[in-house]
Amino acid sequence: MPTKNIFLLLFFAFFSFLNAQEMPVKYTFGEKYHDRYKYSNLLTIAPDGNGGSILVRSYYTGIILKPRGYFIEHYNANLELVSDFNYKLKDVSYVDAFVKNGQVYLLFLDYNYGKKTYDYVIHQSSYDNFNFKIQKILEIESDPVEEPLDRNYYNRNFGSGFTTTVLFDKGKSAFAISAHHKKGKDNKHNIYVFNTDLKELMHYDFSNEIEEKNYAFENLVISKDKQEVYLTAKAYFKKKRFAANERKFQYELLQVTNEGGKIQNFADPGKFPEALTPLLVADKVVCVGFYSNRRDNRYNGIAYFDINPATMEISTNKYHEFSEQFMLDKFGRDEDKDIKNLVFKGVEVTKENDILFNAEEYFVTSSIQRDPTGSSVKISRYHYNDIVSVKLAADGAMLWARNINKTEVTQGDAAYTSYCSYTKDGDTFFFISTASENPQLLSDERIMFKQGLGRNRNIFLIKLDAAGKMSYEKVIDNQEARLPLMVSMPLINEAQENVLFYAKRGTKKQLVKVNF
Repeated sequence: MPTKNIFLLLFFAFFSFLNAQEMPVKYTFGEKYHDRYKYSNLLTIAPDGNGGSILVRSYYTGIILKPRGYFIEHYNANLELVSDFNYKLKDVSYVDAFVKNGQVYLLFLDYNYGKKTYDYVIHQSSYDNFNFKIQKILEIESDPVEEPLDRNYYNRNFGSGFTTTVLFDKGKSAFAISAHHKKGKDNKHNIYVFNTDLKELMHYDFSNEIEEKNYAFENLVISKDKQEVYLTAKAYFKKKRFAANERKFQYELLQVTNEGGKIQNFADPGKFPEALTPLLVADKVVCVGFYSNRRDNRYNGIAYFDINPATMEISTNKYHEFSEQFMLDKFGRDEDKDIKNLVFKGVEVTKENDILFNAEEYFVTSSIQRDPTGSSVKISRYHYNDIVSVKLAADGAMLWARNINKTEVTQGDAAYTSYCSYTKDGDTFFFISTASENPQLLSDERIMFKQGLGRNRNIFLIKLDAAGKMSYEKVIDNQEARLPLMVSMPLINEAQENVLFYAKRGTKKQLVKVNF
């Protein structure tokens, strides 16, 4: 047989092998509805407690598009639009939303110019009969600043006078507010923890810790009894002199209770943790993430820390270098083997207490362009590239790490790009949206998912089984899904084993449910 024919036979055998396993899913399209707001952004999608869903969008109108308010939609379990409400509201900063006991709660940060305070306020209404009432839960004295809620993956601005962050737990049962205010010699940092009944659970004055460092909190986990909260943060040194091989920040873990706070840093010589996320695994507090051997944001492997919650001391730390299989997945035989800009996306703990987590390569590029008037305009492009998926044993041992090659970039609504993940019976599934009909087959048994240029989008489901073996399938064809799905903003219902997506283009919208 000629060599060319042998190569083609091997190509199609490999392609068929990857597609041999049918994904265990079925999908349902809801009715297409007319949407009065062509320009909007999905902010939150939440369960209504009865099998349905609540969606919150910000919308924009005018010749020069400006934010005009928030549009709230209620769908039932059959994906039917039950009601909607136009909440006209301007000049406030939206933070997040949650739904509980038939009520919609919208959390905003508002500035009171009369009192010169930043106010955290809740706008609350029944979704059966929309009539919002406003409740202030926290106020902080400060002069106005440009971006108090500014969050950036790699840099923080602590010189603005006031900076704040809000972190919810995964189940949206509680949230923490970090508020750092500096004016002259007055330098305060407080942490407030509330449950979703709006009861203040804890207040911790963190000001003594900020003499030498500024803290940017990134992730949160709370105990089942709501008595302990754990937050990971980048702690930026303020006055320390740095050698060329040192980094200007370190990761730390803060435990907050009604008795006060305890802190633990992760500062092993020659190891630089990144993207650390706290977990509660059995009776342990665990932090997982990545690490670098250098002070920049190029990563060398996986980091695992087991912390004693009583003392906050590190019982075990493990560093796992990326395997040859992982590097082959990602780079093939390419000599340029830098792994960088990873942003933590999702984490699950299995019944056996194994840890599954994934991250994505994210970065921003900018360029200057001319608008129709001839003025120079800065254009930012948001890149969502490769997916990194990792499985650790309950004791922190490395089981596997895989890389899924993809490349996406957007200047618009990021909800249509990136991905979401769902874990079932030890398997991890990744939903991605692309105009390509099939992934590109690379060398060394590698595949690449590209964004594509088509108007309509296919939905691919990539599966990593319990052993880290990869397969994929196009589960929704673009001829069926005439509206693009917002794959990175799903509603995951683990009890009913389904994932709900919002699909929208222009003045058309619908819901799509994928059942496992």
